[in-house]
Amino acid sequence: MLTHLSIRDVVLIERLDLPFAPGLTVLTGETGAGKSILLDSLGLALGERASAGLVRAGAGQASVTACFDLQDGHPLPGLLAKQGIVIDDAREPLVLRRIVTVDGRSRAYVNDQPVGVSLLRRAAALLVEIQGQHEQMGLADQGTHLDLLDSFGVPPALRADTEAAYRAWMAATAELAAARATMESAAREEEWLRQSVEDLATLAPQDDEETHLAGLRQGLQQGERRGEAIAAALAELSPRDRRSSGPAAALRGASRTLQRLLPSAAEPGAPDGADRLAHEALAALERAEEALGEAETLLSRLAAEAESDPRLLEQTEERLFALRAAARKHGVSVPELPGLLAALGDRLAALDSGNIRIGALEQLVRERRARFEDAAGLLSTAREKTARRLESAVTAELKPLRLDRARFFVTLPPLAPEAWNARGREQAAFQIAANPGQPPGPLAKVASGGELSRLMLALKVVLAGRSAVPTLVFDEVDSGVGGATASAIGERLSRVGQDVQVLVITHSPQVAARGNAHLRISKSVARGRTETRADPLSTEQRREEIARMLAGDTITEAARAAADSLLQG
Repeated sequence: MLTHLSIRDVVLIERLDLPFAPGLTVLTGETGAGKSILLDSLGLALGERASAGLVRAGAGQASVTACFDLQDGHPLPGLLAKQGIVIDDAREPLVLRRIVTVDGRSRAYVNDQPVGVSLLRRAAALLVEIQGQHEQMGLADQGTHLDLLDSFGVPPALRADTEAAYRAWMAATAELAAARATMESAAREEEWLRQSVEDLATLAPQDDEETHLAGLRQGLQQGERRGEAIAAALAELSPRDRRSSGPAAALRGASRTLQRLLPSAAEPGAPDGADRLAHEALAALERAEEALGEAETLLSRLAAEAESDPRLLEQTEERLFALRAAARKHGVSVPELPGLLAALGDRLAALDSGNIRIGALEQLVRERRARFEDAAGLLSTAREKTARRLESAVTAELKPLRLDRARFFVTLPPLAPEAWNARGREQAAFQIAANPGQPPGPLAKVASGGELSRLMLALKVVLAGRSAVPTLVFDEVDSGVGGATASAIGERLSRVGQDVQVLVITHSPQVAARGNAHLRISKSVARGRTETRADPLSTEQRREEIARMLAGDTITEAARAAADSLLQG
């Protein structure tokens, strides 16, 4: 409910802080005292249109802050959470604030977080209904009528069954649409699909095959390079070109030449030192020739061991390149090829068996639609009966409110099949025929401001406690009436105030006397400026105010006695 309203620099109000209590709060005051300014201020906090004309003369901006306490289960925290505004503590007050500058620009806040005015309005619609000369909210919105009708007497189980049947029908419909889309897509590309599956199946890609082939290829390439190096080393030792002499031939030639230099045993007299060095050189050449032979033998063995299969490397590369070409063709990586083959195979299988599946889904959709129609039909029947009871109950409330010539109607216009939804196959509309012979029409268009407020009051009396909105504001509800009618209005406002918080601006003492709390709106001149103020009244002050409302400027003892009578009920 609304717990506090703070107004700063709005028209004639410089500074005003108003606490509000549960039940019925009445606001009274002389004509022109500024009661409408209070409604304008509240409307500003609730997201109504802002204008620079609301800013008090000489001020830079106007601001209004409205604080609310929410009951457990109220839908507003859920709405705000979707917009990123989280109320951590359910006991934390909800604060709506609006600022308007002298250039007409406005800013809106929810719990001090800036929001758009549209979100402020959506939040306010769950907190306050204003009925009267201001823009109609709540019951005047046809979008609320179906829920209100259901809450009046439709068994909740019927609505739950209809909602469940609708969601099951929609789930089957979505599944059918997806199956049809898949089949249509597959049919359009059937030739490509079959060729792709055939090519990939022939290729038969395996998991981790690219990694294995790349490693094998690298090993084979390294082996090939090693074999080439060994062959080149052997070629250096034993050239195949007969015109080239290798190191072995060179060593043998050097040995023969050196042997000719050595003296034979028949040639005495050769120097001993030269002979010794020549023999050593010859021995070194012989050792080199032996080492060269050993190296050639070892290299030959290495060449035999390192002999590679050129065809294996070729096959490995062909396979690797084929896999990579297929991956590029389909826009995937090589490791994804097995999964792609499976997915394309599934699509092809779906195409082959699609008609069977679609036929089964079509039958399921028909069955679930029939189930929804059965559930919705029971719901429609219950709504029709409830609508007649609601019409009777509201019409019975109209006569004491001086709307005895008016008739209240609940219509249930059917929805086109494509507009059926989880709430059923119809919408609801509350209508009024203000005079005999007049066709019924929408509430806000047929009734005048005062009539509409009283009609809304009658509806609220009948639907008390069935709306999520915790605060009602009535203006002009007693316009043009008095006596017994005003007393009936006050009695009904008091009854509604037992279920929700009610604020009413009234000129009727019969209504004012019913309030649980009483605020007097007055206007005064201070420091050469006119100001509007609102004062909570004590019991004695209420007596005087109601006596004033009865007698005018001169309050008599008779008026006070009449006020006492009204206050005592």
